[in-house]
Amino acid sequence: MNITPPWDQRLARPFARLLSHTAVTPNQVTTLSLVLGIMGGLFLALGDEAAYWGALFYMLAQFIDHMDGELARMTNQTSIFGHHYDHVAGGIFEFCLFCGIGIGLSPDALSGWAMTLGFTTAASVGITVAVRLEISRRFGNDAIDQPNWLGFEIEDIMYLVGPIAWMDWLAPFLLLASIGLPIYMLITLWDFYARNRMQKQGLDEEA
Repeated sequence: MNITPPWDQRLARPFARLLSHTAVTPNQVTTLSLVLGIMGGLFLALGDEAAYWGALFYMLAQFIDHMDGELARMTNQTSIFGHHYDHVAGGIFEFCLFCGIGIGLSPDALSGWAMTLGFTTAASVGITVAVRLEISRRFGNDAIDQPNWLGFEIEDIMYLVGPIAWMDWLAPFLLLASIGLPIYMLITLWDFYARNRMQKQGLDEEA
């Protein structure tokens, strides 16, 4: 069942409505989410109890990331730059998340592979974000819409980072992410290739 907009976007609307009566701009909100996301990664990298705060900062960044778009639409400040900045900022703080987890875990975690898995997972995030931005540029924003089930999107699973960190389950979470995100990266790359191929075939037929 498709419920739109997603729940976190609905929850962000009242806060965006309050901001719409101020001088705060959507890009400033995006910058706030970026700063919180980077702080989250830094605190996660410190490990131990600092990681709990890092997870909280990341969750706040993830939620605030939905406020900028709502504010932009309410105040007619939508822009191509803002759209791209929003996606890049989200990619950066997710990149920081996995780097931070990998650094912050014990050197013995995941048989000593925690830092390597953190960096490779973060790299997968970076590549995925770059490819999705190119898909959006070539084929429109609708081409990167995520599936919606009962008001939840795939990315909403990242809100679980908080509870996972607080229960000290970051190691298994990183292990699963190091498998799932590279697979998602490959799916995104294949989607990009398939769209380009279909577009080229269409142009050849018209010619």
